Amino acid sequence: MAQVPSIWTLAAYASMLWIACVCSYRLLLHPLSRYPGPLLARITGAYAGFHAASMNLHIKTRQDHMKYGPVVRHGPNKLLFSSPRALQDIYMNNKVVKSYTYQYTSATPGVYSVFNVTDQSAHRVKRRLVGKVLSDRSMKIFEPAMRKQIDIFLRGLLSSSESSTPVNMTESVKRFAFDVIALLACGWPLRSQTDQKYRPLIGAQTVGTYQKNILMQFPFLHKTRMFTLLGFLFSGQIQAYFDAIEAMTAARMAQDKLAHHDLYSQIIDQMRPSGENLKDSELWAEIAFFFTAGADTVSTLLCGVFFYLSRTPRSYARLAEEIRSTFSTGTDIASGPKLSGCKYLRATIEETLRISPPVPGTLWRQFDSATHPEHFTVDGHIIPPGVEVGVNIYSLQHNEEYFPDSFTFSPERWLQTEAGSAAPHMKLMSEGFYPFSTGTRGCLGKAMAYMETSLVLAKVMWYFDFEVAPGTVGMAGGGSPSLGEGRERKNEFQLYDIASATHDGPNLVFRPRSESIREML
Repeated sequence: MAQVPSIWTLAAYASMLWIACVCSYRLLLHPLSRYPGPLLARITGAYAGFHAASMNLHIKTRQDHMKYGPVVRHGPNKLLFSSPRALQDIYMNNKVVKSYTYQYTSATPGVYSVFNVTDQSAHRVKRRLVGKVLSDRSMKIFEPAMRKQIDIFLRGLLSSSESSTPVNMTESVKRFAFDVIALLACGWPLRSQTDQKYRPLIGAQTVGTYQKNILMQFPFLHKTRMFTLLGFLFSGQIQAYFDAIEAMTAARMAQDKLAHHDLYSQIIDQMRPSGENLKDSELWAEIAFFFTAGADTVSTLLCGVFFYLSRTPRSYARLAEEIRSTFSTGTDIASGPKLSGCKYLRATIEETLRISPPVPGTLWRQFDSATHPEHFTVDGHIIPPGVEVGVNIYSLQHNEEYFPDSFTFSPERWLQTEAGSAAPHMKLMSEGFYPFSTGTRGCLGKAMAYMETSLVLAKVMWYFDFEVAPGTVGMAGGGSPSLGEGRERKNEFQLYDIASATHDGPNLVFRPRSESIREML
């Protein structure tokens, strides 16, 4: 008598049949089946999820472009482009919205910040409110507070120089950036540069951003609730971060609205929380995201600048000469015509943003077919409904067609009169350079990032000389063959993609300039 298969055996067969049908459809019949891409990516989002978990997705993306061409199928319903035309078609199109996966970055379901809200009209309102505190006028008002934090940062460098102790710039700069953004967000004196109390928040934010990036790249984890394992692994750190933001927000609410020039004062009238928990409010969401956006971008940019200058003597010497000949004293260094007139300083920042963008991943978008039924075209390709599209910034800014010798740090490429053989590429470079994205969803903090980085770099170059720490300690931040394919270049600052970026190093030794240090003391 034949044995009757058990219910579990039948379920297994059914699952295998379902998987085979799905894979066959995605490979042979899907509207994107004609586009090339890695086999696993064409079948499942696990491809992106795996590389997001390894924090190498930006590197793998560039490698896939080099292997498969300028248009790559990078998920069952994802098309990846690498051209300035595609950048314009996607990010400058008001009929395109953020991918549905952004909703998975919300700490409280249904409560969104300017970063993860997908509704266009809601985004416009939030952008207008948040933009007030990040405007040029607002930054000018906030500058004295920022400069006080820069002075604390400089004193830390001076202290390390007295014993020639190497400074891990990632640790030092992140503390500085967090202190600045805490003041700008809700007038809170975080003091992480001088006090250890809030330093764990820096690591907790990195963990939270890492977790959210995995969910965005592989939403299957969220849909099946498998992401709860990630939350369990990091729950302690993340909860401590949430609690700290809530405590800061609550303390600010106890003060007068105009007690500080900060984000809170600009948004409280429209986002006054109601309910039992602050975390369930738009106010909390905006302040929490402000920390991620404001601190991560600036810290990555500054650490990248210090890395490349310490390894490029020609650029270091030229920037030092420009700063030290432009200003009479370190106290003269402030935003204004003199600082903005430092062309090589600006070129140094631009080149760092190009070669090591603070957001190295892909900002996925979808056509809003619900309100716009017409066809959507990207760089000549008609996009089927429901397909996510994007341009990877790291890959585009290392495209040799637009940026020759793309892994060489060369601020001169941004100086029109000195571009030499690169001069014909100036227009192409400007079209392919978008480290802060573009369009209505472009980064609101761009002006702040440039100002903060310019002030810090100019003051450090005025008061100090610096160099790579001796021995193996000095290798931190650079690439090595041991780090895997795509990370072998020792003179490239290594970014680890977590939607924003995390990093380590460089480790530098500082020496005060004898003629200027008295002024600082």
